[in-house]
Amino acid sequence: MRWDDLRIFLAVAREGSISGGASRLGVQHSTVSRRIKSLEAQLGTTLFERKKSGFELTEAGAELRDSAERIEREVVGLEGTLSNQDNSASGALTVTAINNMASTILLPVFARFSKEQPETRLHVQVSNKYVSLAERQADIAIRLTNTPPETLVGTRLTTVASAVYGSANYLASLAEGGKPKWLGIECCTFHRTWTNAACPDHDHSFYVDDTLLTLSALKQDLGLAYLPCFMGDGEESLRRYWPSDAAHDLGLWLLYHADLKQNRRVQLFRAHMIREIGKLRASFEGEQATIA
Repeated sequence: MRWDDLRIFLAVAREGSISGGASRLGVQHSTVSRRIKSLEAQLGTTLFERKKSGFELTEAGAELRDSAERIEREVVGLEGTLSNQDNSASGALTVTAINNMASTILLPVFARFSKEQPETRLHVQVSNKYVSLAERQADIAIRLTNTPPETLVGTRLTTVASAVYGSANYLASLAEGGKPKWLGIECCTFHRTWTNAACPDHDHSFYVDDTLLTLSALKQDLGLAYLPCFMGDGEESLRRYWPSDAAHDLGLWLLYHADLKQNRRVQLFRAHMIREIGKLRASFEGEQATIA
């Protein structure tokens, strides 16, 4: 058996489906399906039971999972040891960041790092979902949270404030006596929870599942919604309907596995982000706008 086959097997076992495993690894569905079938043929046993609820491990599959996880710990531990000894700026560095930041306020920051450290091949992955640093799906994660995992090394870069926004045209209609309408938000737990509290009757006629879509919908005069202040304050057509509330503040964290604590590229990137985000603190903390 090859480790790559076991890695694919573990991804399917953890996600409960071929498509989930493919998404987790960033490969084609057909590739994962073919490799699982090949592994089962090689071992002469069925590893998964295909049910309506998803893929469930057979007894043989459960035994293989336990063995594969032990191998994974050894492989990842060795990779971590070797990576921690890497004192060169030359090489790859994979960073995962959420879409609304990576494609807007953070892109110039990433670009400056790439220009300052041309020997480092910077790979930026956009993902709003969980990414396993322990499995080396990325070297560094930039995430919004107030409870970073204790298993990771973390640096809080700044505080990200949020406020309620609407277009200038839409807020003008409310000033004339209109009833506030809220966008239905399904992009993340934070914004969904805050929206449910502000609009408990869930009277939504338009739903979005991404913060960039929220921004576009607000610009089309479709109602009110929460946005991070670094996004809302930067749009000329938007105004704050409610001020930012400290209860909605989130920490912006740079996270990496302890095995990479001494890695040169990780430390160069960390120092760069601390320096650059410090210059953008007012934008992230929402200090640049007044209420409409």
